[in-house]
Amino acid sequence: MATQITVQGQFSAWYPAERATVRLTISFDGAKRDAVLASATDTAQQVTDAVKALHDPDAGPVTWFAADRVRVWAERPWNADGKQLAPVHHAALGVTVKFRDFDALGAWLADAALLPGVQVNGIEWALTDAKRTAVTTEVRSRAVKDAADKARVFAQAIGLASVTAVAIADPGMLGVAGAASGYPAPPMMRAASMKMADAGGAALDFTPEDIEVSASVDARFEAS
Repeated sequence: MATQITVQGQFSAWYPAERATVRLTISFDGAKRDAVLASATDTAQQVTDAVKALHDPDAGPVTWFAADRVRVWAERPWNADGKQLAPVHHAALGVTVKFRDFDALGAWLADAALLPGVQVNGIEWALTDAKRTAVTTEVRSRAVKDAADKARVFAQAIGLASVTAVAIADPGMLGVAGAASGYPAPPMMRAASMKMADAGGAALDFTPEDIEVSASVDARFEAS
């Protein structure tokens, strides 16, 4: 009589980042609407001009970028005595830039970060779509192999030698408690370590961390 063995296979692998997406915010505030708007527009122009000089969708170093429209609004703050003060005007917009050349990223960001009103919100590291598709296939295959190896160990532990797969599915689809999906988790975009090469504002030194791609599968085997 065959014995059923149900296991979960898992596999993770790490790959060097191939793309970096930088997000900046440009913002100003002040008493005069026109002055605030002019400052935001001027800084945005400087940032995007530098990006356009690097932009090439195929060869890079910038493969894509986008800039929001400038948003302008006003508010009247209150002081500690409960008195409403004169209006304060705000102007802000976001800029997103995708790099394939990390050296060029460091040089551009070192200059951009020194402009008035610029705040660096963060960097996301990623694989290209083609690379991610290829490694996803490999990682899933290794997860299935891990499940088969576990089943063989369990079978041998109870004196059985023949193991045959009867079902392989996403986690939870065989009625086994576990993760909700068999697809690899999205790449974890970890923040790069950044430091100024010197106090004079030279290029930033980036060390992007590798990206983890992982997969899990549930599998059922019959052993005899």
